[in-house]
Amino acid sequence: MTDRLPHEKGFHISWDQLHRDSRALAWRLDGKGPDEGAWRAVVAITRGGMAPAMIVSRELDIRTVDTISVRSYHHQDRGVAEVLKAPQADVRGDAGEGVLIIDDLVDSGKTLELVRELFPKAHFATVYAKPQGRPQVDTFITEVSQDTWIFFPWDMALQYVEPYRGKD
Repeated sequence: MTDRLPHEKGFHISWDQLHRDSRALAWRLDGKGPDEGAWRAVVAITRGGMAPAMIVSRELDIRTVDTISVRSYHHQDRGVAEVLKAPQADVRGDAGEGVLIIDDLVDSGKTLELVRELFPKAHFATVYAKPQGRPQVDTFITEVSQDTWIFFPWDMALQYVEPYRGKD
């Protein structure tokens, strides 16, 4: 099975599915914040966490939303994670207490490990999780195997595909 290309063991996510799963994440997080169940802010890990963070913040009526930009991939090659842009200091507060850190996926966990150093008291939530990264996430919706490549809707385009047999 190691001879497979990434698209041969792929998990394709549509915009509809991402929206449903992000709302499910919000429902799971509702009332779980440290301030009588409320969350103080949402921090999206760019770029993949931006769509889920927008949906979670809307569902939970969280108006303070910021981003942290972390680069750990260069195309499909994993590199050393580095912070390119941090959230505003007032969002960080007391080591991130009451802050939801949202990403689309935890894969190896390296990105969340780096962000957790900056926000040790924050709550880390992803829509999708792989086993290797699960220790770095507090809440997630769907787990996929480590060797599955997730195709997110922002990476895909619809196009015509020839039928296997014939052209009629």
